[in-house]
Amino acid sequence: MARSQQGATSCSPQRGTRTGRDHVKTTGGTWRSLVWLPATWAATRLSLLLFVFKVYVFPGPDVTSDVSVIYQGWYDVLRTGTFPLDDVTWQYPPAAALPVLSPGLLPFLEYAQAFFVLAFVADLAALSLLLYAGRRPGRTLRGAWVWVAGVPLLGPTVYARYDVMVTAVAVAALLAAGRHPRTAGALAGFGAMLKVWPVLLLVAARRRGPWVAAGATAVAVAALFAIAMPGAFAFLTFQRDRGTEVESLGSLVFHVARHHGWDGEVLLNYGSVEFLGPYVNVVSAGALCLTGVAFGWLLLWRLTATRFRAHTAADAAFVAVLMFTTTSRVISPQYLVWLVGLAAVCLCFRGSRMGLPAALVLLACFVTVLEFPIWFADVVQSTPRGIALLFVRNGLLVLASVLGARALWRSTVPEPEPAPFPAQAARADETPVSS
Repeated sequence: MARSQQGATSCSPQRGTRTGRDHVKTTGGTWRSLVWLPATWAATRLSLLLFVFKVYVFPGPDVTSDVSVIYQGWYDVLRTGTFPLDDVTWQYPPAAALPVLSPGLLPFLEYAQAFFVLAFVADLAALSLLLYAGRRPGRTLRGAWVWVAGVPLLGPTVYARYDVMVTAVAVAALLAAGRHPRTAGALAGFGAMLKVWPVLLLVAARRRGPWVAAGATAVAVAALFAIAMPGAFAFLTFQRDRGTEVESLGSLVFHVARHHGWDGEVLLNYGSVEFLGPYVNVVSAGALCLTGVAFGWLLLWRLTATRFRAHTAADAAFVAVLMFTTTSRVISPQYLVWLVGLAAVCLCFRGSRMGLPAALVLLACFVTVLEFPIWFADVVQSTPRGIALLFVRNGLLVLASVLGARALWRSTVPEPEPAPFPAQAARADETPVSS
């Protein structure tokens, strides 16, 4: 008995020592990440700023022209108190006026320069939120690393579109969902008035509070713009009339068909490079049907899911946006920054099942910068290289969607209990007879 107690006593310090070492190791790893994360972010973002400010020239077409020409043109119209009613390229909800007008906050800079600086600030805000969330109990800094690594993979396009600003709002909404659901709902509603897709952040909301907050915020913002500025909802007509963009999943049909006698053409249409010609409306309708199937699957999942954990809201939002992006008639390069932001939030949670889909999205980002802007001419001309890049990029998005949906279903929907064999059922029904 004494020997047993002595053995137990001698083992205790060893266990304590190992635990202490593990604690020191974990803490040291965390502090190293807190040093390397900002350093890596600063280095990569400096390179993006050097490209958008044209200190160095990024290969391919100039991605900053959208800001210096299109956005600045909208800015001049919006300043007069009306939306660009005669410009079919304006295809955004009314609150999109805010990021377009935001460079006015920095009057000492030219419009494009101010916009790039504000995009940089939004990027920094998203990183700060992910760093704060990653240091809380049960969280990890993997999400911050996803954001640090994923954004520069898309090249300077990220700072030349306002999507990074919308993504920062979405990151804030998802990180608030656990402890402040109404705040998360309000942020999602505001994000939906910036670019529609953030409404999908609420797909896993189980209570009415977030939906009410989102609806109230969206209605208030929409009403404010409708009263103050004419043409707040002209974007609905412009979006309806869009075709099949050359980078979308459906466009692969026409990229291949061009080598087999299809007599359509590629033109700049409704603000993007699209296919026009025979059967384009059929493929566009097919894309809408795929989006409908994705919506049906999400509805089925929502009705059958019963196991909700801290990371479920982020996982579901990531899968929902991934599915709707992949099936869309338009997959612009900047859309992938949405996915990077949502994947980063997922991986802030140790229990998230979205590790592999997130990795596939990062690979898709790298292929995306190759197809736009570096070899965009090959995509437009449907060369073998352009077609191969689109097959790989869109294939990665399809695979990420399928794997993400599968992981979400398995982690939240209980498996049905197997039916008993007839013999077992018969034995279970037998009533014992007392003697």
